[in-house]
Amino acid sequence: PCWNPTSSGSPDCGGKDSLLIVLLNVRMLLRLDPAPAECEADTVEIFGFVWVTETALVEKTQLLFGLFRQNVYKLETLVKSSSHDFGLAGNLHYEADDLRQQCVLFLQYVKVFLHRLVFPSSSMDAGPSQPYEELELQFPSALLEELFGLTLLTGRLKDLPANVQSALVIQNPGKIFPPSWHLLHLHLDIHWSVLEILHILGHKMQGQVVYAHQFVNLTGENLTDTSLFEDHLCSLLCDLTGLAMGKYSKVRPTEVLSSNHYLCTCTKEIWILIMHLLEYRNKTLHTQSFWSYMNSLLKPLALGQPGADGFSGLPSHCKDPLGFTWWLVTHLTMLGQYSRNGTIQSEVRKHLDDNWTFVEGLLKLTCNPKVSISFVLLEQVRMHVHCCLTLCLLWGSSTAAVSILWDYYSKNLNASFTVPWLGVSALGTQLKTPLAVLEEARRLGCPSPVRSPGHTQLYRSASSFHLFLRVLALCLGQDGVGGVPQRQIKGRIYSKFSSKKMLELSEAGLMNFLLLFLVVARQVELEDVASRFCELLGFLPSNRPPAHRSLVWRGQLALLLLFQRGLDVGVQASWLASSFNETAKEFYNKTTEASRRQALWGPLGSYLDGVAEVFEMSSSLSLSEEKLLSEGFDWLLPACRQSELNSALSFLQVVLAQLSLMNSDSNRLSQLSVVKERHLAVATALWTHFFPFLRSLRLSQTPPAQLADTAAGFTLLAFDLPSSAPQDLQPNPLQSIMQCFGWDDMVNPLLVTRYLPHLLQNSELVSSLSGAAAGSAQSLSVKAWFRCVLQQHLHRNLHGTDSRTGEKLFNASRAVGEQLSELTRLVLRLPEVDDLLQKAALHPASSRLEPTTALEMFVKAVGSVYSGLSLLSERSAMITRALSYIGDILKYINPYVVSKNHEGIQLAYWAVGCVVKHWSPLLATSRCQQLLFRIVDGLLLPHNLPQDKALRDSLPLYLQGLSVASGVSQSQGVYLKQQLRSVTCRYLDHFLPVSPSIGSIANHPVLLAACEPSPTVRGAALRRSILGFKGHTPPPRLASVLIFLFELLRRNTDSDVTLLTVPLPSLLRCLMLVNEPQVRKTSLDALQLVVERCAVASSEGPCEQMIAVLRSFVEENEGVYARQVYGVLETVAVLDPSVVQALIPSLSQSLRSCEHKQGLGKNITLR
Repeated sequence: PCWNPTSSGSPDCGGKDSLLIVLLNVRMLLRLDPAPAECEADTVEIFGFVWVTETALVEKTQLLFGLFRQNVYKLETLVKSSSHDFGLAGNLHYEADDLRQQCVLFLQYVKVFLHRLVFPSSSMDAGPSQPYEELELQFPSALLEELFGLTLLTGRLKDLPANVQSALVIQNPGKIFPPSWHLLHLHLDIHWSVLEILHILGHKMQGQVVYAHQFVNLTGENLTDTSLFEDHLCSLLCDLTGLAMGKYSKVRPTEVLSSNHYLCTCTKEIWILIMHLLEYRNKTLHTQSFWSYMNSLLKPLALGQPGADGFSGLPSHCKDPLGFTWWLVTHLTMLGQYSRNGTIQSEVRKHLDDNWTFVEGLLKLTCNPKVSISFVLLEQVRMHVHCCLTLCLLWGSSTAAVSILWDYYSKNLNASFTVPWLGVSALGTQLKTPLAVLEEARRLGCPSPVRSPGHTQLYRSASSFHLFLRVLALCLGQDGVGGVPQRQIKGRIYSKFSSKKMLELSEAGLMNFLLLFLVVARQVELEDVASRFCELLGFLPSNRPPAHRSLVWRGQLALLLLFQRGLDVGVQASWLASSFNETAKEFYNKTTEASRRQALWGPLGSYLDGVAEVFEMSSSLSLSEEKLLSEGFDWLLPACRQSELNSALSFLQVVLAQLSLMNSDSNRLSQLSVVKERHLAVATALWTHFFPFLRSLRLSQTPPAQLADTAAGFTLLAFDLPSSAPQDLQPNPLQSIMQCFGWDDMVNPLLVTRYLPHLLQNSELVSSLSGAAAGSAQSLSVKAWFRCVLQQHLHRNLHGTDSRTGEKLFNASRAVGEQLSELTRLVLRLPEVDDLLQKAALHPASSRLEPTTALEMFVKAVGSVYSGLSLLSERSAMITRALSYIGDILKYINPYVVSKNHEGIQLAYWAVGCVVKHWSPLLATSRCQQLLFRIVDGLLLPHNLPQDKALRDSLPLYLQGLSVASGVSQSQGVYLKQQLRSVTCRYLDHFLPVSPSIGSIANHPVLLAACEPSPTVRGAALRRSILGFKGHTPPPRLASVLIFLFELLRRNTDSDVTLLTVPLPSLLRCLMLVNEPQVRKTSLDALQLVVERCAVASSEGPCEQMIAVLRSFVEENEGVYARQVYGVLETVAVLDPSVVQALIPSLSQSLRSCEHKQGLGKNITLR
């Protein structure tokens, strides 16, 4: 058989037939027929001739080997004469392949012949009886001489011409190969076959030494089958190593494990075959093992000494002898995983024994450059340790190897072990949190499989120290290591640290120290390692740099995370908390410089992050974690700036949330009382060291954004564990703390808006607020929501915009809006509010209403429910509830008026107007009248009007509400009507346009208030107070007033004659006195509308009320404006003749009286 890639088409040099080599090797090692299906006939054709199968090799030994040599010569000649003519390439390939196949067939025949037909001679003294028997006796010696001749013929692989050796690196071979390729692989066939034949020969001779008699006679030197095997094996190993050395010169350190030591699959399989053959001979014949041969070859190379006897011919120059030795041993070990059938075995089951003794010597050369032939660079150390880690995974760890490495790293613990040319990737990840440190330690303790990318690429991502920690973790955690080796390694690690050593540690050294102890702690007794760890850290000075302190705390907290296995962290937590307290006091100290305080925040922030992770990772919070919440927070929190305080509050939220979760789990699982005691201890620490500071911030006008979230966490804590709350919050801590942060009118509305949703979405908490004794709690929550809606623009400046700009403004406004919408949704779901809405038959159109829409709906619901009550006690109770809902509403909106916040003023006027309109019967009661008077005086009749737009938009609401209140009030009805007239007169004139037009009058707020789409009693009452002129002098802007009056009459369908005739005297006087065309036209239109409606209303005859008005008009004006009076009556007669006809007797008598007074006789004109 031969290495032939063409049968499989594989891009590698080996193919289907190369796998057969491995299978044939298995048959050889099992002492089976090498080729049971071949040479079965009586004759066999070799080199073009037919031979007798059973005798040819004995009888024609020299001839057959001579023909073999001729074929080799022919193939060599073909290589020399070959050209680059592609037209001849195919012919040359087939001719070279045929020559090679003949040679391979002959070698296979030799192996089969040896296995089947050669036996040791039974008696060396008995003479041969036949010539063939004599040849049989001489055959082993003759075969040995011919094999020796073959080795001389082929020579060494290293001595092949360059054009032949280059065939090893042919990439992506096709179907056709050059003759040099066939010659090279024939040499490989011969080299392996010589070893195989000598092995079979030795086996068949059953221990008898075979001598080459003719060679001995000619040269005087001994040549045996054993010596030839040894010489040829050493030469072959030396040549294969030389080929690997040539490839190593092109291997980068980052490619050490991904670049193999063989040039093609053929050489790889020769290595595998040699390994199996030598290991088999070692176990059966007690000869040297494969590693024994390789150690003899590689040790002088690593030491820079001359090669051992038998191993000559290695290249004189090697880029890095020590690195090459590591590389080759590692890859040979990986090849040792191949079983006899060609499959890779697991890393636990290995065919090739370990070679730790030799590798430990290599480690000493790596770790002690004085012994090595050259200085070992950091990049080389990393490569060597990477190889060592690979060997640990393949062989199992070595305590001696770990000790050698630790001796090296203990002396260089402060080094960063970075490789400069690798760049940033070589620095590794920055371990900013204890969990990250612990995860790194876990990764170091859980190495990836040997052939995985995670392992082969470690050179780029891990320093040599991290690789060592992986080796250490394997040694401490492997199954075969008992208690004694573990204690030895741990003792050696401990022994390297002293107070002096700890003081010498740099920042990098501290990080390495932390990772070292975490890796050890994960594998051995945690409490013992933790105790020693804290003891060593105690040697560090108190004035160490803040960066060092951050690292130390990070490492200690990472160690505490390991205690989550169920061990109490009290001792370690107390030690850490003590250090934290000292740092927090220095941070608080007023004499501490700003730069120093900023530097101190580094370790303090790390402590917060780490403690948060400890709480998050805890499975029960029952391991004394509360000791981490020490008095240092009493000093830290008051000294924090805004960004630092945000970090502290975020940390506090994590702790509160985790405590709540653990407490609910313990209640659900009914855990032991000791767990609940620990939860109470954590809660007590939170109340003691955090809550007082939070309470001091509640009245801040610029509270931190997360204060509300944190306060909500404490509120839920008071709900879950009320007994843990301090005495000043007892006996009802839940409502006490809600009063502090949610119900107090002094608290910033932004804080309340963000605080209450956390609580109202908790169904259990809302249920507790729904009890009979807790009804006021819901009312207080509604009042807080009402205030938040009213004051939602309070954080904006004069022009209604936020002081922030750009994206921050948009995000902040959107967040406030979302929070207020969520609060609105939750308030509407409160049982008390939902009951009001149900009674008022008001159902939200969607689950998420706009806050202002929801406020209007709620106000309507309260007013509707009140109007539907009949019992005095129910009405009184409803008034109490309503007043509690709106609180001191004028106080809530006063900041808008003071700051002249346009958007806020508009919202305030609208909201109060809704209350006045929909609660008018309620406000008219004696208990609420003072509030109504304050609203009128403060908003409608102030000395200075704050904003025309707000008044214009909301004035109709006020006028409609006041008209109803003035009608239902029993004690102050007259005063309210007076106030209503004052408001009406003030704003009727205020909003009248200078130039009269229907378009400008159409949206007059007083007009809109009096003209509702659906007729109401309050509309009629309001119109009654609006109509009519005072005095005899026409008002200014008479045309605008008349247009307003005409629109007021036109938009309403009033049929009450008494109401309709109210403006009639004024209209008659305008027609009598004013000649301006627009005034006369508008007056005439209005008069016509009044007369026609009065006529319709008085269907049985002339309208008496109108006749009375006309009679009074004539009596008052006849003496002065007699002619104008009759002109006006003439106009009325056209509109309604019956009314004027009814006046004729009165007019006649009046005229005679007038003539009599004047004493001028009859007035013909007037008559």
